[in-house]
Amino acid sequence: MTLDLQPGQKLARGVSRHLATHGYVSIEEFVPARGLRVDVMGLGPKGELWVIECKSSRADYQSDSKWQGYLEWCDRFFWAVDTDFPTDLLPEETGLIIADAYDAEIIRMSPESKLAPARRKKMIQKFAVDAARRLQALRDPRL
Repeated sequence: MTLDLQPGQKLARGVSRHLATHGYVSIEEFVPARGLRVDVMGLGPKGELWVIECKSSRADYQSDSKWQGYLEWCDRFFWAVDTDFPTDLLPEETGLIIADAYDAEIIRMSPESKLAPARRKKMIQKFAVDAARRLQALRDPRL
């Protein structure tokens, strides 16, 4: 089976593969709260939550007006872009990942802003429920 992925989806796949090498699991197109949808949410081995927004072009980045709303739902926030992206557009106070469809590399670590324990618990539970529902839908599409 060959997937016909969009440019942002290719970046998300490479990011997810890279996160796995650091002991993270990830879920794509995760909704932390109504009206928000992050490209990749990573859950680390110690319960860390990272949000990674994948931007495939300057226009894609410039049309994103919601990204600052994602900051309150994660411990660290990153942009993932390819090698041709003009990285000088990205805010210096955010993390930077260079990615392609197969892997990624963290270029600039995002500053940490720890979630409150109650929010962390809620997000980890939502992550688990969403992941389980997606797996169940793959195993039994008629459910």
